[in-house]
Amino acid sequence: MRVRLAVLDVGSNTVHLLVVDAHRGAHPKPMSSDKDQLRLAEHLDRGGALSKEGVKALLESVHRARDTAREAGCDDLMAFATSALRDATNSAEVLAKVQRETGVALEVLPGEDEARWTFFAVRRWCGWSAGRLLVLDIGGGSLEMAVGRDETPDVAASLPLGAGRLTRDAFTADPPPRAEVAALTERVRDEIAPVAARLREAGRPDRAVGTSKTFRTLARLAGAAPSSAGPRAHRTLTSLGLRQLSAFVTRMSGPDLAELDGVSASRAHQLVAGAVVAQAAMDALGVTELDICPWALREGVILRRFDMLDGTNGDDRSAQTSGGGLGPLTTHRARWS
Repeated sequence: MRVRLAVLDVGSNTVHLLVVDAHRGAHPKPMSSDKDQLRLAEHLDRGGALSKEGVKALLESVHRARDTAREAGCDDLMAFATSALRDATNSAEVLAKVQRETGVALEVLPGEDEARWTFFAVRRWCGWSAGRLLVLDIGGGSLEMAVGRDETPDVAASLPLGAGRLTRDAFTADPPPRAEVAALTERVRDEIAPVAARLREAGRPDRAVGTSKTFRTLARLAGAAPSSAGPRAHRTLTSLGLRQLSAFVTRMSGPDLAELDGVSASRAHQLVAGAVVAQAAMDALGVTELDICPWALREGVILRRFDMLDGTNGDDRSAQTSGGGLGPLTTHRARWS
């Protein structure tokens, strides 16, 4: 039986509602995709709390997403938040306010669970023939890394090295001074090194994969196929290509970068920090080339949800998807008031 599922992803940059149709064992079919570029990570005050303006924008966005999911006839709504709300000092207060005023219960994913769900999605996209996978994901607030041969990674880790967070914390001008880029590069390399050592100990990967917006943008600027070529076009990012790319993006302002094909205007100012993290991670892990995967965290959540269907009525009333070592994620039957 077909199920229509709404997944609401409250990230550090974007609040994204994805509506898909599928049944157990089927490829999820996207029906609609709506994004609000809130950049919540940039609404954290000096004390680390989400500001009143940020809370207001979040409430409005969740209200819109809830209404859209209801109007689309969704059977289930899964809502989760990542780095920005995970790290906010007033996270509990904000989550309670969102649930009270919108009826949507946001679940905050721990960083390692975020890495596991993303790895799961990449495994499903690449298939078993890919062998041991290494997966890298640069978000607005954090960097996720995972490696393994199965659907559950052997090692999964998350570091507070997101492109938006580092842009806010490390740069004072646009484009950033060379000294600030150099200082950030050294800092990122130092923070990645011990985690990279754990991933290398798990075994040499047969295939290295980058996913999510930052890697897609970097790959596009380095010559990969445009989005118009479709999700199945083969795209890669090489270490050499990234070094050449970094040499000129570090000298360009955000508005100038936004003029380039494949660069989102809302994230252009974060591209330098994203390139620094990407290069540091690839160097630390000995990776010379990354394949770019179109699936990431949201798809991992969706795929696990459909795996849990009983195949008869599309209803999982146990509401837990913690099997397989992928970490807990609550899903509930939508009740549209």
